[in-house]
Amino acid sequence: MDAGLSLIYPAVCQVCGAARAEASESFVCAGCRSGIRHIKPPFCERCGLPFQGALTTAFECSNCRDADLAFSRARSAVVARGAVLEVIHRYKYQHALWFEAFLAQLLVNSAAPELAQAKWDWIVPVPLHPTKQREREFNQAERLGRYLSRATNIDLNPRLIRRTLPTRTQTLLSREERLDNVRRAFSLRKHVRLKGERIVLVDDVFTTGATTGACARVLRAAGAGEVCVWTVARGV
Repeated sequence: MDAGLSLIYPAVCQVCGAARAEASESFVCAGCRSGIRHIKPPFCERCGLPFQGALTTAFECSNCRDADLAFSRARSAVVARGAVLEVIHRYKYQHALWFEAFLAQLLVNSAAPELAQAKWDWIVPVPLHPTKQREREFNQAERLGRYLSRATNIDLNPRLIRRTLPTRTQTLLSREERLDNVRRAFSLRKHVRLKGERIVLVDDVFTTGATTGACARVLRAAGAGEVCVWTVARGV
């Protein structure tokens, strides 16, 4: 695949358009990579929101204290800004699949060591509505989840939940609007029964937790023992 891409695209970063970057680097140069902010402690123990400053004890942000979240915790690899945000948007909306390995590696590098500390039964990608998936031709959460599954040996299960409502895009909605937009958007697939399984929900970006929270609520109501969330990027 790298050889094929090299014939189509020059060895130039597809983000800044100036520095050299090979297909093996997903056409993202070292300079653009150096501007990525990786999320490290301190952050909210519940939603993973990074905190600027020094903390000596665990804390939960005010959003989480006021929210009815169905997942035990959410974590993200990097902050959703700059090059990362541009790459995600072009990957999802412009079919720039050469960025996929770059995004997947960000997720795997952060998530795999954390997930290895306990037993998890399934990785479940946040589903797209069938109409949107036909338009986009792929579900980015499922493709990224497949990389994480291979790295962790946790089975990928994309057939557990489905998106039943063609919701509006969440990008320009307020927190309350996001929650209302996805409140009844997901359901368990027919004949699925859960018996305490521990599930890792995977998506590309976590912003307010409305989408992943709605998925987690369906899974917990169906009998999941615990649901955690991992995404490539975290809106701040």
